[in-house]
Amino acid sequence: MPLNIASRGSQLALWQARWVSEKLTARGHECRIEIITTTGDKNTDVPLAEVGGKGLFTKEIEEALLDGRADLAVHSLKDLPTELPAGLALAAVPEREDPHDAVVGCKLADLPSGSIVGTSSLRRSAQLRRLRPDLIVESIRGNLDTRLRKLDGGQYAAIVLAAAGLKRLGWADRIAEILPAEAMCPAVGQGALAIETRVSGLGFNACAALSDASTHYAVAAERAFLRALGGGCLVPIGAHATVDGERLHLAGLVIAPDGSEVVRAERQGPATEAESIGAALGAEILEAGARNILALMRV
Repeated sequence: MPLNIASRGSQLALWQARWVSEKLTARGHECRIEIITTTGDKNTDVPLAEVGGKGLFTKEIEEALLDGRADLAVHSLKDLPTELPAGLALAAVPEREDPHDAVVGCKLADLPSGSIVGTSSLRRSAQLRRLRPDLIVESIRGNLDTRLRKLDGGQYAAIVLAAAGLKRLGWADRIAEILPAEAMCPAVGQGALAIETRVSGLGFNACAALSDASTHYAVAAERAFLRALGGGCLVPIGAHATVDGERLHLAGLVIAPDGSEVVRAERQGPATEAESIGAALGAEILEAGARNILALMRV
């Protein structure tokens, strides 16, 4: 019996689903991909922050898992809420691609004052406003190829995207600059794939072998940090975890949408204690002032 893989229909989402399909096929599993349109895909002309709600890119896919139309789903991990529906599990997190943000079009330092920079992310726009308050930051929606066309059409002087997507689709040569995490803290889970399945059955058992230990610990710390803050992908929260041997280092931030206020902190410890490190860093940042920033976002 073939494994049904649920995926969004974008070029990047299908690349990710096909990559997982190839890995499973190599292990003797027959696979087929079912494209599912999500709420986030239907509202491409509205800034993500205005669409609102958790699971914009996952809800309909998770419904397909729960009702048996799909055996597994492949997500960009940064789109997956930290709390999964009852009956579903994160079966595997394969080795992570580059987690950083990338500037396409022109290096930030080379942009003239007043240049228009496009991004779909509150996290990115807030950090851009802090790095270059003289730039005009505007929302840009659409799939990766759509955003690149808008840039090429002259609507923006530069756009900021996840480096991972550009590299996966063979567009690394479009990158003008990779932003270090110290300047642009990435989204929780950015660059990682999430394979979601029902809690038991063929899908879970087949996918478990695709997980990468270092990536698992890194994203577990980041997601625990996000969970402690009660945030999602629509809140200006960043986290970046790295694993070196048996040690994990986690940096996190919460930033006001206009970039005027930022709270940062770091923690490290054994990689096996990733979730407790993330939770502790979340509690520390809340007490250091992040609670006030987040409260204003939820008014």
